[in-house]
Amino acid sequence: MISIKSALAKPFAKRVHYNIQKWAKKPFETQEKVFQNLISEATSTQYGKDHDFISINCYEDFVKRVPIRDYEDLKPYVERVVAGESDILWKGKPIYFAKTSGTTSGSKYIPITKESMPYHVEAARNAILMYINETGNSKFVDGKMIFLQGSPILKEQNGVQLGRLSGIVAHYVPKYLQKNRLPSWETNCIEDWETKVDAIVDETLPQNMTIISGIPSWVQMYFEKIQQKTGKKVGDVFKNFNLFIFGGVNYEPYRAKFENLIGRKVDSIELYPASEGFFAFQDKQNEKGMLLQLNSGIFYEFIKADEFFNENPKRITIKDVEVGVNYVMIISTNAGLWGYNIGDTVEFTSIKPYRVIVSGRIKHFISAFGEHVIGKEVEQAMQEATLNSNIRVTEFTVAPQINPLEGLPYHEWFIEFENEPDDVSALAKKIDQSLQKQNSYYFDLISGNVLQPLKITKVKKGGFQEYMKSVGKLGGQNKLPRLSNDRKIVEGFPHTI
Repeated sequence: MISIKSALAKPFAKRVHYNIQKWAKKPFETQEKVFQNLISEATSTQYGKDHDFISINCYEDFVKRVPIRDYEDLKPYVERVVAGESDILWKGKPIYFAKTSGTTSGSKYIPITKESMPYHVEAARNAILMYINETGNSKFVDGKMIFLQGSPILKEQNGVQLGRLSGIVAHYVPKYLQKNRLPSWETNCIEDWETKVDAIVDETLPQNMTIISGIPSWVQMYFEKIQQKTGKKVGDVFKNFNLFIFGGVNYEPYRAKFENLIGRKVDSIELYPASEGFFAFQDKQNEKGMLLQLNSGIFYEFIKADEFFNENPKRITIKDVEVGVNYVMIISTNAGLWGYNIGDTVEFTSIKPYRVIVSGRIKHFISAFGEHVIGKEVEQAMQEATLNSNIRVTEFTVAPQINPLEGLPYHEWFIEFENEPDDVSALAKKIDQSLQKQNSYYFDLISGNVLQPLKITKVKKGGFQEYMKSVGKLGGQNKLPRLSNDRKIVEGFPHTI
């Protein structure tokens, strides 16, 4: 029997789909409207005055006046906002600061305004509604849904609420979902991640779980604890669990492991949320990439990743992007971020409509020898090498070995296996071949005897979690970089076998 909630979800989903199609089919007009609105709303702010917004009539004017900045560069303005000043980056004061841990900046305080907040909530909701509209599946709205996230406890700083983005968003769960949502408020407020996951397991085991959502590495820990406690596959414990929603990292390296933990395939929806804005979500089950949110108070610019560190790299809008090129994504938003480099690299999989995948981080790459290897390439290499095998990888990271005890330098892959290969060197060879095929620079270095093929160092079971715990980054919104251009991370990695 179909419930009222399930029946109502379908016409609601149809309406949302129609509204999204309207702007997705007019991408240039949509972005131009966002651009003009941002400039006019911020003209009288301190930033707007400093950068002569009153004289900006077109994108070319904007490029001349607004430089590309990362958080460090924008920090003098942000510090004034944090100190309680009004009309600095955006009109008035923000309603929240999303506190994130930066790799170079210490804590970062990202403003969220009353204009930007609704888009964080709507995009996640719309991703689910687009799925309902496409598949016709709405039964799951009657079951329990879990969103693994940070603590919703907020602090106050000069009249502005401060917390993790996922904790802030927890305050905006729609009323019609409140009864379905787990974990409880009390459990969600537990700070220690391992204690919290244990409590979530206890709360959810007796429930009819239909949606599970979170960063794959967190959800993996939750699934493993369920399996340990029950001795069953997650799909047998939660028979109606059929939708996994994730964001933050590429799911592909986890997919085989998850399907083994669940015991069957489930549909998934990929999201691309960040403290700085909700950029994209998967709008089709059988299309690669996520629909770029062009109507969400964010104006997008792109710079080719291999030109990014040039003195004056060319900035372009969506009008000039190409499929399959690696771009650094630059944003200007209705939270007061201007020409802001969030550090992510993206690739377009489609331009009708505009869909992207996250290919990595502009700072997370290996080019110790001029090879320009990026996150997407190492993940694809791992995926190809383990395809159609019983090898299951829990986690991995890659670093250059510049000064080996003997022989040529190489890339060292630190891998934690759930199911080990019979022949580690054969797996290393497969990964290396895939990487050479994808990256011509890497191929040239191997064939030119500048590098020797990669080597695998096994990490003991639970080693990655132990490492994250040792550096105070277990849980939360913390993710271990897939690769680094130095050995800082792996030298603090005492868990090899």
